[in-house]
Amino acid sequence: MIRIVWIALCGCLVALLSVAQARADSVESALMPGKVIEGHADLEDTCKNCHMRFDKAGQTTLCLDCHKEIAKDVRLGHGYHGRLEKGKECRECHTDHKGRNANILSLDEKKFDHSMTNFTLKGGHNSPKVGCRDCHKPKTKFRDAKSDCVACHKKDDKHKGGLGNLCENCHVERNWKEVRFDHSKTKFALTGGHRDVACKACHKDPSFKNTPTTCIACHKKDDKHKTRFGDKCASCHTDKSWKTLIFDHTRDTKYPLNGKHILTKCTACHTGFLYTEKLPTACLSCHKKDDTHKTRFGDKCQSCHIEKDWKIIKFDHNRDTHYVLRGKHSQAKCTSCHTGVLYRDKAQTSCYACHTKDDKHKGQEGKKCESCHNESSWKKALFDHGQSRFPLLGKHAKVECKKCHLTATFRDADPTCSACHAKEDKHKRTLGPDCGLCHNASNWKAWVFDHNQRSTFKLDGGHVGLACEACHKRPVSGKVRLAGSCGSCHDGDDVHNGSFGRLCERCHVTSSFKDIKFGSGL
Repeated sequence: MIRIVWIALCGCLVALLSVAQARADSVESALMPGKVIEGHADLEDTCKNCHMRFDKAGQTTLCLDCHKEIAKDVRLGHGYHGRLEKGKECRECHTDHKGRNANILSLDEKKFDHSMTNFTLKGGHNSPKVGCRDCHKPKTKFRDAKSDCVACHKKDDKHKGGLGNLCENCHVERNWKEVRFDHSKTKFALTGGHRDVACKACHKDPSFKNTPTTCIACHKKDDKHKTRFGDKCASCHTDKSWKTLIFDHTRDTKYPLNGKHILTKCTACHTGFLYTEKLPTACLSCHKKDDTHKTRFGDKCQSCHIEKDWKIIKFDHNRDTHYVLRGKHSQAKCTSCHTGVLYRDKAQTSCYACHTKDDKHKGQEGKKCESCHNESSWKKALFDHGQSRFPLLGKHAKVECKKCHLTATFRDADPTCSACHAKEDKHKRTLGPDCGLCHNASNWKAWVFDHNQRSTFKLDGGHVGLACEACHKRPVSGKVRLAGSCGSCHDGDDVHNGSFGRLCERCHVTSSFKDIKFGSGL
């Protein structure tokens, strides 16, 4: 019973309080200075929605409770409200109760400091020609104005959105047409002549995407090689000037250009695709038509020829080979000796290899022709007969070879005097074939034989002046000695008929056979 009564009393108390509150609100409404703006109309019936009794500072808190985006700016220090002086009350700028259509934004557009916002006006944006409504559209909060370039400059975007909305990466506020894009931060730095080229010259697509970076993409019309040298134009050309070449064949390749090669056009050697075909470096690859040897001397043309002039020969046979060319050999044509392929067939160095047809000896004197002949003249012999068994002395030195050497075989020549002087041998070979015992090479008629010095039989007395054949009845040689006894010649004068023996010299003397020296003490 008591519980029921208590509940009833409480209900009555609540009812009384509600009535009291309603009367108080009515009083406040009655005291309200004027209608609030249209945006606050739904709060107008209850003052406590915006006011705290006896606490003016608390009013700002209530404002921020409703205007949460501004509260966030204040809390974070962003935007206009976040940059205002700390402790500034909302009512200092915004006063309400001035009617439904009142403008409670006490904003002087001419004096407003836009730097207090998140978007400072610079360059063209700070121009008198630009008004607030150019960016802040009607029926849109100032804070809701877009700050990205495309919001205002979409019609100026020639890229049609292909490069995104960050226009400030390239454009500046001073002038939309002025570009500050740093191309060096891309994969293709602009240097040389590229600095002054308009963007659209390379960027055909407004999006600037997938723009080719190869030279040939833009310079195909300038490529006089018709793509035969590939697309690596930068290997030879520079971005300073297309006509300026940086390629150094000597430095950049393994084939230095010397002599006339320096003045030769690239296409004279590079007939194919430069970067796809390996160019041969052998001389014959370009000079086959100039090879008068018809490849018989191999392909090492540089061994003899030079780049200065194909006709100039640098090959020095004396220096570069083991066979020195002397005399007429220095005037002989290469093909006279080199009948085969120079670098495959080793040329013979023997005289006989080239001079077989000139060998009148028909090979019977061997193949060492240099023993007698020299390079000055084949017909001029340099054979030193003094090194043979028959030195040429006296008149023999002037005698032609064929006078003694009757055949082409010089070794078969008879060295005896009688072989050549038989017709001059008045002794009819009775004194033997060794004419040199008496005669000499200076004069056939001169006698050089000294019987006293070269024999054991001294010629004196009547023996002096006798003809040789008076004693030498038969041929004399170095091995057969003539008997030295008187009887061998004087048997006919021996009146004793041999009774006194054959030692006639015991009694007789050489001055006269009739003179006798017996009795003189012998």
